Amino acid sequence: MNRSMMVGLVAGGIAATALGALATHQLIENRQSYAQVTSVESVTKTVRTPRQVCNDVAVTHQAPTQDPKRVTGAVVGAVIGGALGNQFGHGSGKTAATVAGAAAGGYAGSKVQKNIQEGNTYTTNEARCSTVYDTSEKANGYKVTYQLDGRTGTVHMDHDPGRRIPVKDGELVLVAAQDSAD
Repeated sequence: MNRSMMVGLVAGGIAATALGALATHQLIENRQSYAQVTSVESVTKTVRTPRQVCNDVAVTHQAPTQDPKRVTGAVVGAVIGGALGNQFGHGSGKTAATVAGAAAGGYAGSKVQKNIQEGNTYTTNEARCSTVYDTSEKANGYKVTYQLDGRTGTVHMDHDPGRRIPVKDGELVLVAAQDSAD
C-alpha cells in the first residue's frame, strides 16, 4: 500500500473513532435516568367545614303588667284585712285589730297579686341557631419513597409517579410532564 493511502486510512479510523466516542458521549449525556419508587402513600388532611343548624324553641315570656308595684293587691288586701280585723276586740283593741288586719291584708294582697302576675305568661317560638362543624378527609398529595444511587429518600408529590421518577442533572423531576396536545 502506498503511504498516502495508509495515512488516509489511519486518519479515517481516527475520525471514525472520535465521532463514535462523541456520539456515545452524547447518548450517555442525553439518556434520562430514573429513581426507583419503592412505596407510594396517599396523604390526606382533615377539613372542618362550618354550617349553621337552627331549631325552633318554645320560649315563655312574662306578660307585661300595668301595676308592677302591686298597689292594687295591697290596697284590696288592706281593706279586706282591716274589715276582718275590725270584727275582733273592743275599744282600742278593736282599733289595733283593725290596723293589724289592714297591715296583714295589705301584705297578703301584694303577695297574691305577685303570684297572679308571675303566672300570667305567654309562649312564642323563636329560632335558635348554632354553628356545627362537619369533618371530611381531602386528598393532599402523595408521600413517595424512592431509591437513587443506593440511597433511600422520601418526597411529597402532587401526583402518583408510578414505578419510577425521572432524574435530570442528578435531581428528581417532581412535576408531572405536560401533554404536548395542550
